[in-house]
Amino acid sequence: MAVAAALTLNHHLLCFSNPRTVIWIPTKLNHQKRAYLSLTSCTSSSSSSTSPEANVQTAESCVNLGLSLFSKGRVKDALAQFETALTLDPNAMEAQAALYNKACCHAYRGEGKKAADCLRTALREYNLKFGTILNDPDLASFRALPEFKELQEEARLGGEDIGYSFRRDLKLISEVQAPFRGVRRFFYVAFSAAAGISTFFTIPRLFLAIKGGDGAPDIWETAGNAAINVGGIIVLVLLFFWDNKKEEEQLAQISRDETLSRLPLRLSTNRVVELVQLRDTVRPVILAGSKETISLAIKKAERFRTELLKRGVLLVPVIWGEGRAPQVEKKGFGSPSKSAATLPSIGEDFEKRTESITAKSRLKAEVRYKAEVVSPAEWERWIKDQQKSEGVTPGEDVYIILRLDGRVRRSGKGMPDWQQIVKELPPMEALLSKLER
Repeated sequence: MAVAAALTLNHHLLCFSNPRTVIWIPTKLNHQKRAYLSLTSCTSSSSSSTSPEANVQTAESCVNLGLSLFSKGRVKDALAQFETALTLDPNAMEAQAALYNKACCHAYRGEGKKAADCLRTALREYNLKFGTILNDPDLASFRALPEFKELQEEARLGGEDIGYSFRRDLKLISEVQAPFRGVRRFFYVAFSAAAGISTFFTIPRLFLAIKGGDGAPDIWETAGNAAINVGGIIVLVLLFFWDNKKEEEQLAQISRDETLSRLPLRLSTNRVVELVQLRDTVRPVILAGSKETISLAIKKAERFRTELLKRGVLLVPVIWGEGRAPQVEKKGFGSPSKSAATLPSIGEDFEKRTESITAKSRLKAEVRYKAEVVSPAEWERWIKDQQKSEGVTPGEDVYIILRLDGRVRRSGKGMPDWQQIVKELPPMEALLSKLER
């Protein structure tokens, strides 16, 4: 069930894991594709010809059985199998799979703290990629809980309790966006060291100047040199810490952008896609507020519908309160076969589909002016985090306009002035739109 994000630095995405590495966590695999996982079985065979080794429980067999049980809705039994797998001396991959799927069981049961503990252990000790947690639809209910926010913040900061892999990925993108930060820091350190050495030799001369006598240096000149050196060190140190603060803010924004790119939408054709799949195709305008406010804003937008469509605007209404009690359907680690085709395709298949001109054309044809949010609690949490970062009281009515490349273009309180948006946004065929991609 684990899936992975593709590395696309020019589009500011993160590379978290290879979909082929976590073989015990498939989501959207049919029975034939999952068969290769079932190398052994935890159940005994009635056949007298079965070898004794086939009846021996292993971590691998228990993980496979747990996946099968969960797909049938037997969450409690599946949880027991994953816990058993962890007691059977699993290797690193088996332990990662057992912990991850155990977390999915806890998330299904609404046990956010237990799910977070399992994921934290998998991240720290078994190199689980944080992108897997961001991408998996079975963890949608967990991502709407405060425990996920805490886990994401820990992963962003890094540390012994959670590992540094997610932070390394964020810093890699940060370096692409701000390539001269490292050069600036080098000069901050070099000039601070030079000023420190100069101060080291200036201080004794200052004492001699204060003491006076034959051959004593001029006190005002010496004091001026010392003041310049000390002042320079203070300024350079402050600049260094200011740069560090800006980097942390940038890492937090990159993390929010990555979370935003994984939020799901339902198009007019009832197809569910992630926001990242609409990149280069539309400019989403997120409207967050009460039902009455959003209805009025959409009604006003109808006057400019034709012009907004020319500019690739896709309205995404988010009504406050709709995501307070997220519903989790009892459907196992994947989705029913009848809806599997409508779910976002991640990993290798996702890369092929997003790179395919034919698929992009088909996706463009499905986009119709307005989309419905899936997992509204996740959308609400992201919007409120964005409001906090911009100094806006969480829960106020706001609008957020995204660029064609998926990043935030601008935002504001209340609902947007559609006439101003028509003037501000260039048509999709314009050169400025091509540069924005």
